[in-house]
Amino acid sequence: MAKNILENIIIQLLDDQPIRLFDYVLSNSNVISSRNGLKKALRDKRVLLDGTPITGAEWAIDQQNIEILEEKATPPKEFKLELKVLFEDEYLAVVYKPAGIPVSGNQFKTIENALQYNLQPSDVIDAMPWPKPCHRLDAPTSGVLLIAKTRKARISLGQQFEDKIIKKKYHAVVMGKIEKDGDIKIPLDDKACHSSYSRISYIPSLRSEYLSIVELSPHTGRTHQLRRHMQSIGHPIVGDKEYGEEGNIIEGKGLFLSSVEISFIHPIYEERQTIKAPQPDKFEKLLLRETKMWDKYNND
Repeated sequence: MAKNILENIIIQLLDDQPIRLFDYVLSNSNVISSRNGLKKALRDKRVLLDGTPITGAEWAIDQQNIEILEEKATPPKEFKLELKVLFEDEYLAVVYKPAGIPVSGNQFKTIENALQYNLQPSDVIDAMPWPKPCHRLDAPTSGVLLIAKTRKARISLGQQFEDKIIKKKYHAVVMGKIEKDGDIKIPLDDKACHSSYSRISYIPSLRSEYLSIVELSPHTGRTHQLRRHMQSIGHPIVGDKEYGEEGNIIEGKGLFLSSVEISFIHPIYEERQTIKAPQPDKFEKLLLRETKMWDKYNND
């Protein structure tokens, strides 16, 4: 069965400087953005010059035609988990990830395996065989998750993450009365790291004297960055079994951390888009319950 052509490139040499086909394709392709990706396409014989597979070592000749073929891929078994779709077009989507489900991984029950069940297939020429997440959220974290449906969108959004163009905001309930706002620049894993926080509200609590709802913004992307940074300044996130402390866990309620906003440049329309989701109801319910316990204790 013939493979679909993802991209046609007509070689146009603007000077007499010789260039290998590997370097020419890497510089001019819209669907292959990395050396490793091009090496894999060459191994799979998906890069053709005038209809013949190439190695990449050949010299480029003006007006020759390069074809890049679609890769052979089998979509994952569909996980029929209903997700809330916050935004969708032919190129990308934003879905709401529920807490407790991993984004991807070596298991069946993942968000990635549920995307085909929830999203419309793309009719664009460079549509991927199935939609794929552009970033991770920890399994216990809920909130907005950015999804690519085409190769161009995936490349563009991946580059935006690398260039720190994409901005994310989280809400969390943390232990203690936190200052109004501030920055945390404590290195993690021997790498520079930066998070910002801003207090939304706080209440007195029998659990830890105070509880605060905060807005958090990660400016770098280290593993468990927000959870580790909040723990490092003495305000661990409620429900964090890994970085919390005694009295931090509320049975059956999970982690009180949720991604509430993501902002990015649309890969096709080149306009900034901001997608928001409300914080989980359990945040306010916890504060209300803690306030009632505090009032009852102090009025008895």
